[in-house]
Amino acid sequence: MSLPAPHAAPLRTVEFAATDALLREDVNMLGALVGEILAEQRSPGFLDQVEQLRRAAIARREADAPVAALAQALHEVPLELAGDLVRAFSTYFQAVNLGERVHRIRRRRDYERQGAAPQPGGLREAVQRLSGQGVGADELQALLARLRVEPVFTAHPTEAVRRALLKKEREIVTCLVADIDRGRTPAERRADRERIRLALTTSWQTSEAATARPSVADEFQHVGFYLTEVLYRVLPVFFEVFEDALRDHYGAACADEIALPDVLRFGTWVGGDMDGNPNVGADTVRATLAGQRSMVLAAYRRDLASLAELLSQSLTRVQVSDALLARIARYRELLPAAAARLKPRHEDMPYRNLLALVQARLQATAEDRAEGYADAAQFEEDLALIQDSLQAHRGEHAGGFAVRRLRRRAACFGFHLASLDLRQDSATHDAALAALLGDAGWAARDVATRTARLHGLLEDPSAVMDGAAARATLDVFAAVAELRPRYGAHAFGPYIISMTRSAADALAVLALARVAGCLEDGAVPLDIAPLFETIDDLDAAADTLRALFADPHYRAHLSRRGDRQVVMLGYSDSAKDGGLLASRWSLQQTQVALTRLAQDSGVHIAFFHGRGGSVSRGGGKTARAIDAAPRGSVDGTLRLTEQGEVIHRKYGIRAIALRNLEQTTAAVLHATLRPRRAEPREESWRAIAAELSDHSRSHYRALVHEAAGFPDYFRSATPIDVIERLRIGSRPSKRAAAAVGGEGAPGIGTLRAIPWVFAWAQNRSGLTAWYGVGTALAHGLQRHGVEALAEMARDWPFFSTLVDDVEMVLAKSDLGIFAHYSQLAGALHARFHPGITAEFEGTREAVFAIKGRRELLADDPRLRQSIRLRNPYVDPISVLQVDLLARWRAGGREDDALLQALIATINGIAAGIQNTG
Repeated sequence: MSLPAPHAAPLRTVEFAATDALLREDVNMLGALVGEILAEQRSPGFLDQVEQLRRAAIARREADAPVAALAQALHEVPLELAGDLVRAFSTYFQAVNLGERVHRIRRRRDYERQGAAPQPGGLREAVQRLSGQGVGADELQALLARLRVEPVFTAHPTEAVRRALLKKEREIVTCLVADIDRGRTPAERRADRERIRLALTTSWQTSEAATARPSVADEFQHVGFYLTEVLYRVLPVFFEVFEDALRDHYGAACADEIALPDVLRFGTWVGGDMDGNPNVGADTVRATLAGQRSMVLAAYRRDLASLAELLSQSLTRVQVSDALLARIARYRELLPAAAARLKPRHEDMPYRNLLALVQARLQATAEDRAEGYADAAQFEEDLALIQDSLQAHRGEHAGGFAVRRLRRRAACFGFHLASLDLRQDSATHDAALAALLGDAGWAARDVATRTARLHGLLEDPSAVMDGAAARATLDVFAAVAELRPRYGAHAFGPYIISMTRSAADALAVLALARVAGCLEDGAVPLDIAPLFETIDDLDAAADTLRALFADPHYRAHLSRRGDRQVVMLGYSDSAKDGGLLASRWSLQQTQVALTRLAQDSGVHIAFFHGRGGSVSRGGGKTARAIDAAPRGSVDGTLRLTEQGEVIHRKYGIRAIALRNLEQTTAAVLHATLRPRRAEPREESWRAIAAELSDHSRSHYRALVHEAAGFPDYFRSATPIDVIERLRIGSRPSKRAAAAVGGEGAPGIGTLRAIPWVFAWAQNRSGLTAWYGVGTALAHGLQRHGVEALAEMARDWPFFSTLVDDVEMVLAKSDLGIFAHYSQLAGALHARFHPGITAEFEGTREAVFAIKGRRELLADDPRLRQSIRLRNPYVDPISVLQVDLLARWRAGGREDDALLQALIATINGIAAGIQNTG
């Protein structure tokens, strides 16, 4: 490793806008602490080396110089030093990320203190805007009755932060928030600094990833952290903010008449996502629901213990309702052992006694004893009884607020915590039916033949053979039948069918459920949700659903489900199939067609958006995506997946989780009640978009799916071979070849979208988000002119969001570093790199032309600053990764020490550039 002479400047010299002075102070303080920790834990010389690399990276960017000098400095770095260099830069990312997140909280507080105008995008601003646009209380109440916002947490990791490290992050955030306005005394500030140092130092001494691949149970614990430690806490605050907004803009009397139902719910795929994961099945479904119930019951018992301390009212001082006293008497008989533990000195404290008995009944529920609650509704009745008694006896300000908060939690989380979605590939259902029907050629039968035989099976579910191959599939449906009565109607979300291609795929689930005996009052008690993933399947979605709605068996099922059809839209595989622009356009067109179908058929279609973290997989700002959706497609509901680093970024800190929930709900409110007006120019815009989509898709597929040698280039120019060995998820990185019908070149068609996108993010090209877009935009500019496309980007949210998302990825990409990766492909570098580079440059020039400027992210200085802040630390990791890849591959990929160092670089780059997967 050859570097200039050491320079001991700390890791904290960063330029910030004047308005971000406090953020600058936080980042500088955290950077100084990181420097001190590196010197202490490694050596002062090591800190000097880190600083030299940072300065070299900055110099290279400022001079727009080749990567060669930085690469030479990092060539053949000893493995121990390589790993620690990556950890050093990653520790700095962690500190910067936390500083930026806390600054978001600071900006929110600034808005609230000013009082003149609510923070844009929040619930207060949304209600104010709707009130100003003439939305009356009756209209608002009608929407609230059916409003549903449901984030769904999946186990699709591109970042897996250990729970121990999450707790240390929370400690750092607590200290930063305590001094968010610099109100701490010098002594308090010193103490906070030491607490931060402790958290950072122990994080340095803790491995970032477990040594073994996580099990489904581990993934459950990870998602459970966000559900119980963050969302459980912020949920009642969300409703309080909403209620305050209603009072502010509709008046106290009117707001009191507007019932605010449980508009928020949460879902999860962990333990129920069987698609391509042999580790998930009936057993994990049972274990996950049991674990979730255990988590939420423990949270309720903690809250009840706090309430018992709070509600110390004595009968000598205040009355309570007769119903409450009667409930205590009944529970004394039901729970004699718990009644015997009640303290005599608390005899005159009825609330405290009842709460102790309610805790005991919850414990009995957790242990499945007969005296436990039959369901969450009974628990809610006890809380309502306490709240009513308090309100009737001057207790509203003597505990009513705390009881109301617990009631909100119980109404949302029930005894299930989060609805468990089930997902399986249609090919697995076909295999099960082939066994049950004794028809080895089942999957190859035409749709009409399969539909007819499925009708027969629906009419006589016993007419099957004893197919052992179907047992695992049938066991899942049997588990649903067994567990729904125990965990409640909200315990299960929809049953999602991956790779849905025809109405027969949905009928197959209905038939398998009936064969397994998964019935409630004679009907299958699950929403069946087709997932349309490829562009062709998206384009055919309206025909598929039209056929389903015309099917008498399926229409009877829908009638039992309230004539509500969940449809999942696949952002990931459609973009992998045809590129970003074609994917976005197909998704837009599909929503338009299905919204029209819903109006014509009398079936409410609820869209479930399968978004990932990266732009290529539908990532980006949720509120903007809602605004860009076709008019009428939101219609009071939003269900979307949250996964990977997005969960950490959006829900890792309570205040930020609250802000994200507010922004999403506010956008749904506005898109439903006051959608943007019909735009006469949109017809011509849509014609142009369709034309651009065709050009983009052709250019993208010519490279990714049709060019000979490209799969080999991909595997050489990206660290996909390392990603496939990561132990951050329980699911394999590839689909079975049969699941994709052999489509695409080997190594591309069967690869899942997450590692595909992740690999191109790691080599700093971001290719999946812009390849094909530049060619399409250049065609559009030439044929329709700059003004036409500039008008679309200015006035059409769909196109504006697309261009902005592409611009963001271009700003995060570095083609100089990408060239360093590309050279790993040997002779294939000369074949593919020039065309890829030309497409990047063409995309950037097209964005410049459309936006009328020569600088990326000119209108988003915060993001531009954030990228600039991280680049000097990401660049050395990227260059180091290339060097380590070459060494690992030269050794036949057998050196485990090299592999571990490479894994550290994967994690480091992901932490630095964010929204990568």
